[in-house]
Amino acid sequence: MDKDSDSTSLTAVQERTGFVRVRGAREHNLKNVDLEIPRDAIVVFTGVSGSGKSSLAFGTLYAEAQRRYLESVSPYARRLFHQMPVPDVDDIEGLPPAVALQQQRGSPTTRSSVGSVTTLSNLLRMLYSRAGDYPRGQEILYAEAFSPNTPEGACPRCHGLGRVYEVTERSMVPDDTLTIRERAIAAWPTAWHGQNLRDIATTLGFDVDRPWRDLPKKDRNWLLFTDEQPTVPVYPGYTQAEVRRALKRKEEPAYQGTFTSAKRHVLHTFANTQSPLMKRRVAQYMVSTECPLCNGKRLRPESLSVTFAGLDIADISSLPLARLADIFRPYADGKAPPLAKIEAEHPEKAVVAQRIAQDLVARLSVMLDLGLGYLSVDRSTPTLSPGELQRLRLATQVRSNLFGVVYVLDEPSAGLHPADTEALLNALGQLKASGNSQFVVEHNLDVIRHADWIVDVGPGAGENGGFVIYSGPPSGLMQVEASQTRRFLFGESLLPHRDTRQPKGWLRLAGVTRNNLHGLDVAFPLGTFTTVTGVSGSGKSSLVSQALVELVAEHLGHDAPAPEEEGEELERAATIASEGRIVSGMEGIKRLVRVDQRAIGRTPRSNLATYTGLFDHVRKLFAATKQARARRYDAGRFSFNVAKGRCPHCEGEGFVMVELLFLPSVYAPCPTCHGARYNADTLKIKYRNKSIADVLGMTVDAAWEFFADEPP
Repeated sequence: MDKDSDSTSLTAVQERTGFVRVRGAREHNLKNVDLEIPRDAIVVFTGVSGSGKSSLAFGTLYAEAQRRYLESVSPYARRLFHQMPVPDVDDIEGLPPAVALQQQRGSPTTRSSVGSVTTLSNLLRMLYSRAGDYPRGQEILYAEAFSPNTPEGACPRCHGLGRVYEVTERSMVPDDTLTIRERAIAAWPTAWHGQNLRDIATTLGFDVDRPWRDLPKKDRNWLLFTDEQPTVPVYPGYTQAEVRRALKRKEEPAYQGTFTSAKRHVLHTFANTQSPLMKRRVAQYMVSTECPLCNGKRLRPESLSVTFAGLDIADISSLPLARLADIFRPYADGKAPPLAKIEAEHPEKAVVAQRIAQDLVARLSVMLDLGLGYLSVDRSTPTLSPGELQRLRLATQVRSNLFGVVYVLDEPSAGLHPADTEALLNALGQLKASGNSQFVVEHNLDVIRHADWIVDVGPGAGENGGFVIYSGPPSGLMQVEASQTRRFLFGESLLPHRDTRQPKGWLRLAGVTRNNLHGLDVAFPLGTFTTVTGVSGSGKSSLVSQALVELVAEHLGHDAPAPEEEGEELERAATIASEGRIVSGMEGIKRLVRVDQRAIGRTPRSNLATYTGLFDHVRKLFAATKQARARRYDAGRFSFNVAKGRCPHCEGEGFVMVELLFLPSVYAPCPTCHGARYNADTLKIKYRNKSIADVLGMTVDAAWEFFADEPP
């Protein structure tokens, strides 16, 4: 091979390694996509919602990068990963290791915090353990002693929760005008078990037909709080007099029953039940107060006695990140007067304090640039928006100084005020300058304009999408007529003018206090579309999603819709309620509906049809067909959640898990129903020549056309 050939070959190799090449991507609605995208660049995936952007960026590129990485670790270690499904793609070349930064909760518990997501908590614990100001005579503590999530650090009274929980007569008997037979003891179980305890109480001599408040105090306390568990004969439905006569005649009882007090039932059920519903039910009878030992700081007294810059670790963790940076910056620069004192007495402590402070300030500066300075280290992750969480992870990655990595991001601008977008773009630029690539799924036009390369997916959504209609520099998109993105990116489409509605009244709140809101008075117009704006962290969500919802729900006389279903029940119960009151405007409000960004449905079997109630009507239509009536099939036959209708092999899942000896378990379509989820007899019933599996597989648009002429 001559010199020119070598040069040509080298150029070809360099060009080849500069691109990621995808061949035959068919994940979800992708239509056998071929694609070339550059590395070491900011690549933005655009297109209407449902066009296939995430299927390409996350479902294909990131999933394949993860699969290749997991092939390099041991079979045992692979089982510890939550592995994405293997993507449906022919081949991908030139794909570097990938890190996904998605809009999802990092941990389903309120013990997860800003500090744990960003590792700031670890640095603070090390700082306090090695360079903190200890009381005279107290032994040096390890870093674990400054964490409320470890036995070494958790307050022994509240176990690191910051609150103590107990049951009271008022919490377990909300209406003392009722009798025991009328279920005055609401904390007792429902259904048969509750009736059983009432029958046992009758045998024990308690008057179950006397109003609770008229019972002797001694009897009320025993029924609610005793630890005794006597076993007595039970005569279901007997009155107190009838039980006495039955016992005197030595009548054979129905069975022997064991008594359990209301307190014992509540605490035992909460500690041992595997049912989230049961745990939620008994939690409502438990009341919480601030822990008297740690005053809500969650740590043992020995840990709280150690200070730095005059603050204990709980107090410093509650400060905004911007204030935290101000405290540590002088220590990082070596200019803090206290640092000179530490150096004079303990030179090794001064070195530790300065080095940790430098690391803290460096990490904090990235978070401040991303507009997160209003957060505190101890802010729990379930109270953060998806956008805030993603930017925290992004800040951590910027500080990690990795290179040669692809970062796959899911709308990092979500929840970010336009004033803060520039900081986000700077963070992406830092990652790029470090030799990394970014594949960004995005709708924000400012972020799209900042891209080095655009991959526009579409042209429509669902079945009308799945094609790459453009891949190249942003300017080239102007020539693509089929692109929906083009019209907005280059100012060709403007929103139509609309006349402003006039308010029909005002909902006025006063003294609203929640998170960073303090004594706020506000009025919301009624009968209009109202938008609450402000920079990130200004208090929009605290006002609308929390305070407004809670106050209106309380006024309507029912519980506020839960803002977060994640985490332990008691941890959620510890969240601080809003302060404030409704001054006026509730006269015309009869109902409260909260619409948020939580995933719909509670189980993997939940889908669009079941969640909206459409499934009930579809099952009734199939049950009304001539074939179904002839076979005496009811609507339940057409549910994949019951044995008579679902596939017996996969039990209505549509897929089966295949155990592989040296690989993670994989999911494959059920070989019996081929993913249809129903048994063969059910699939034989047709409505307009479609089986119920065919109908459930339709898009919303196709279903609309299919049922359009169906009589109401």
